[in-house]
Amino acid sequence: QVQLVESGGGLVQAGDSLRLSCAVSGRTFSTNSMGWFRQAPGKEREFVAFISWSGGSSYVADSVKGRFTISRDNAKSTVLLQMNSLKPEDTAVYYCAAGQYLITRATMYDYWGRGTQVTVSS
Repeated sequence: QVQLVESGGGLVQAGDSLRLSCAVSGRTFSTNSMGWFRQAPGKEREFVAFISWSGGSSYVADSVKGRFTISRDNAKSTVLLQMNSLKPEDTAVYYCAAGQYLITRATMYDYWGRGTQVTVSS
């Protein structure tokens, strides 16, 4: 099993920044990819970014490209999502996920955190 715990969400104003953290523990050797997804009320879960364990491969969705950055700190077993220039449409619950493949499809990820709420006011 792999355990994921997100933190860092909150209420901010448009244009502000937030950094989300995902603490990873357990059988991490069974995974290769760490991803961030988000889900707004009434909408489907949306891919945001993924990164490989080595950090050598990463990808960010077009909707947040240039504003969000994914990174990892292997020494702390943490995956980070730096979010800049936040917009009201970024409001959602943000989830951390772990899986075997570097892929944008949520159903391909095996482990999920409980999520952290990000609310951006206009």
